[in-house]
Amino acid sequence: MKLDILAIGVHPDDIELSCAGTLINAALQGKKTGVVDLTAGELGTRGTPEIRLQEAANAAKIMGLQVRENLFLKDGFFRNDEKEAMRKIIAAIRKFQPTIVIANALEDRHPDHGRAGKMIAECCYYSGLRKIETKDENENQQNAWRPKQVLHIIQDRYYTPNLVVDISNVMEQKMKAILAYESQFYNPNSNEPNTYISSPMFMEGIKARSIQFGKSIGIDYGEGFTIVNPVGINDLSALVGGLS
Repeated sequence: MKLDILAIGVHPDDIELSCAGTLINAALQGKKTGVVDLTAGELGTRGTPEIRLQEAANAAKIMGLQVRENLFLKDGFFRNDEKEAMRKIIAAIRKFQPTIVIANALEDRHPDHGRAGKMIAECCYYSGLRKIETKDENENQQNAWRPKQVLHIIQDRYYTPNLVVDISNVMEQKMKAILAYESQFYNPNSNEPNTYISSPMFMEGIKARSIQFGKSIGIDYGEGFTIVNPVGINDLSALVGGLS
């Protein structure tokens, strides 16, 4: 299945926290969207990998994804190497042939985020080299494919975005997608240990960040992205925000 947008995140819930609204909006516009999680988040303090996978599936339905897959790399211990990680990511990119890839932040509080963000961006480039051979699940040779653009989500650490997407009409649905991860976030009835992300103020921070990004372009709620390569448009009237 060819996708318009493929979001690749190292942990289940990375994508929901940072760009669920963008994916929901795209799905509402008839675009095909999907998520590939690199790990099952098995090092997370709360819950289990099995619970996390079910929560990811629940969130996928809320976001209207066409597909969600997990590559089951080792949480915390994956490395930017050919055999264990890069060829799996390249194969996933070639499988779905996305026009746009959304990846983890290039630097962040969690070391997995920055390491994954750089690796995903590299794989998007190498996926376009035909002399790198990969096979699909049926052992068929895959064709080279390079996305047009890679966007990096802004996660825990704040960065000034190069691009802000208006998610005002789907903010409530974004929060539902995040809260599908019941084991991870604030739940007064949970007996699990408290963590950095299980505080009720963490969720307030997600809302505040969306308001902050939205305010920068004159709308209610937004999601911000950083971009390494310049972005081009063919119609200046598509611009939103700025001095308005």
